[in-house]
Amino acid sequence: MKRRVVITGVGLVTPLGIGVDQTWKALCAGKSGIGEITRFDATKYDTKIAGEVKDFHKEDFLPAKEARRTEPFIAYAIAATRMAIEDSGLAINGSNGDRVGVITGCGLGGLEIMERTIIQVNQRGPKRVTPFFIPYMIGNMAAGMISIHFGAKGPNSSIATACAAGAHAVGDAYRAIQTGAADAMITGGVESVITSTCVAGFNAMKALSTRNDAPEKASRPFDLDRDGFVIGEGSGILILEALEDAVKRGAHIYAELCGLGMSGDGYHITSPCPDGDGAVRCMQAAIEDAGISYDMIDYINAHGTSTPLNDLYETRAVKTVFKDAAKKLAISSTKSMTGHLLGGAGGIETVFTALTIHDGIIPPTINHDIPGEECDLDYVPNTARKTKVKIAMTNSFGFGGTNASLILKAYDED
Repeated sequence: MKRRVVITGVGLVTPLGIGVDQTWKALCAGKSGIGEITRFDATKYDTKIAGEVKDFHKEDFLPAKEARRTEPFIAYAIAATRMAIEDSGLAINGSNGDRVGVITGCGLGGLEIMERTIIQVNQRGPKRVTPFFIPYMIGNMAAGMISIHFGAKGPNSSIATACAAGAHAVGDAYRAIQTGAADAMITGGVESVITSTCVAGFNAMKALSTRNDAPEKASRPFDLDRDGFVIGEGSGILILEALEDAVKRGAHIYAELCGLGMSGDGYHITSPCPDGDGAVRCMQAAIEDAGISYDMIDYINAHGTSTPLNDLYETRAVKTVFKDAAKKLAISSTKSMTGHLLGGAGGIETVFTALTIHDGIIPPTINHDIPGEECDLDYVPNTARKTKVKIAMTNSFGFGGTNASLILKAYDED
């Protein structure tokens, strides 16, 4: 029999704050973490706004010398992991370290150090390149450094499936515990690519919002006036454990992870299928894996990027899967407040979904003023909703047509 898997610890570093309490309170209050870009001079760029992590000090989570050389995406992941482990009370030591694994998702890795190094090579020659360039550029170093710092020596992997990476990582970690490959997993997503080339690239695709005069209103999923997504950064990490182990040590349980769905669109390098086919099959697979019926789901944390196509096609997919029950579903996009963390999105949004179930509060979709064409479902507009949520789904869809859906439910001792 497959083992049941529960969430016993969570950690967050987001544009809304450092730590779970600060982020969650801001999210439920409908606050935006979007502002003007400060990481580089964005004067000549069409997009001048992003969801930057503010007031983060690497020295709070790493030794001073290591902090100076550590890239932001690695530092964010280590910080969120430290929070999650402390929250869970899980002791990782010589007796169990090889049964605790790490799987993280990251879309692009150390793009910032890559940009700096290219400039150094061109201006000062190859001898000026730091030996930390390669290790701190590759996306899997978040998982690697987590393992090193916390002694987690079980399965170690990094997923690079674009905007679905964080959710795929959680799904893989869930499977590792289910099948007995590990007893506990550190998992989630991380990203930090608010850089000149990244913004220029997404601008070239016409993917980003250019609502520069009102940054806090720029991310507006499912709204008629949405004009693109807003890049965010940060990390969301969860501690997953086999239920029997969590119960045995008296761990606090946020929610049970009970369903995983994955699919490929096979359609286009960036655009989802107009009929939402890939998303439909992904959600259906998660529902089947959870052993539930579609009408048992109370809430969806949507992918909801605030792009014209994604929001429309995700809405169509939800209607296909949930049929008449779609109108009764509560759906919200927390990207309206955090921006889109790309490979880190699935990590923070799985944490948000667990907290929704645990606290009985559905975060809103802010900036939802006039529903977009065909976007006529309940997107929990502008104000959080206090209500009991027994079963919830979170969606993550990425470029290349890669999709992931996770299902969480309230923990039931029976």
